[in-house]
Amino acid sequence: MTGLTLALTGFALMLGGIFLRVPIALAMALTGFFGTWYVLGTPNAPMAQLKTLTYETFSNQGLSIVPLFLLMGQFATRTGMSSALFRAASDWLGHRKGGVAMASVGACAGFGAICGSSLATASTMGQVALPEMRRRGYSDSLSTGVLAAGGTLGILIPPSVILVIYAIMAEQNIVKMFMAAMVPGLLAALGYILTVAIYVRLKPDSATTAERVPMRERLKTFAATWPVIAIFGLTMGGIVGDWNWSKPGPQALFTPNEAAAFGATATALYGIVVGKLTFQGFLNAILETAKATAMIFFILLGAEIFKGFLALTRAPDMLADWVLSAGFAPLMVLTVMLLAYLVFGCVMDSLSMILLTIPIFLPVIEVLDFGMSAEDTAIWFGIIALIVVEVGLITPPVGMNLFIINGVARDIPISRTYAGVAPFVLSDLIRVVILVSFPAITLWLVGVMF
Repeated sequence: MTGLTLALTGFALMLGGIFLRVPIALAMALTGFFGTWYVLGTPNAPMAQLKTLTYETFSNQGLSIVPLFLLMGQFATRTGMSSALFRAASDWLGHRKGGVAMASVGACAGFGAICGSSLATASTMGQVALPEMRRRGYSDSLSTGVLAAGGTLGILIPPSVILVIYAIMAEQNIVKMFMAAMVPGLLAALGYILTVAIYVRLKPDSATTAERVPMRERLKTFAATWPVIAIFGLTMGGIVGDWNWSKPGPQALFTPNEAAAFGATATALYGIVVGKLTFQGFLNAILETAKATAMIFFILLGAEIFKGFLALTRAPDMLADWVLSAGFAPLMVLTVMLLAYLVFGCVMDSLSMILLTIPIFLPVIEVLDFGMSAEDTAIWFGIIALIVVEVGLITPPVGMNLFIINGVARDIPISRTYAGVAPFVLSDLIRVVILVSFPAITLWLVGVMF
């Protein structure tokens, strides 16, 4: 059996296990373990790998950023920041047709900036914004659709845990990945707001308007969002800002790890000072962070074991050579990969998709000529892949965010959520086409800062 055939067989068996509801981390680990055993003809090497690879993976200092950003998101969820963001956005936009739905998008973007998780953003903002939209007479389809879509902003707008994982796997600079995600993230939020504006004009009965809030009240509610602005500004500004003009090049105040620690600490201190983070809430935040971190690290270990198996088969290199020798157009290859992400989104969460596919897709992308340097290509592809993964989270019938929102609003048939989210999926696909066609949009801020 050739290396490529063996790799494809292992990949098929792993997908079969996932379809049979074997945990994704376990499916990847078992496939990698027994595949390595088959290639080498002895269990000694994969058994030794379990010891050495586990240490090498988890001793990576860069991974400490993951639990810290997760902890910051847990603290932010418990300190009422989501409510303050939504009230401010609603006061500024609520008087427009569909304004509360637009405000939900803005609040999701703001909360995603300090949360970093799509599912947490969708769940938290669903509990805050959905009752208000329903109270004001918004249709169930629009209410649930906009919140499912808005939740995806949590994994794109920095700081994002998945961006960190991708940067580590692709051996890219974490700060550059954050910078590259900023403009596409803002385009996503603006695209969703424009989609709401078009939606309510085509379906006038789907939304209402409210009285214009006086400017004094608007400024007051906006001022109440200062913790989010301050924490996000200092966390991201500390990473990318030039804090020492006497030296050439940007002189950051924090490393990404230090910024994550600062963000988590600042969010916790704010919650304690305002009395919204109780001791029990603090313990629950720690526990939930530990659970989420254990899940992510287990998936990461499974992916590393599977990646080792692929390396032994040389399948990624052979696939890259075959694509190059076949003369396929780079955009055609990229399109096939992006369509694969949409399919995988039906059965996997976003992190699993990235960890499973990057060892296979990235070597192929790197040998194709997109008219950019290898580093720029890897950064650009990472952002494009993340956006399409994000689309998979809201693509019917089994997008993860759809079920999160349906769990918040159990009395709304999920078929209405499917109908409501469709225009936002179209908005995402248009954005993907734009960013694929014009890579400079993604890479512009990276070039400015570095």
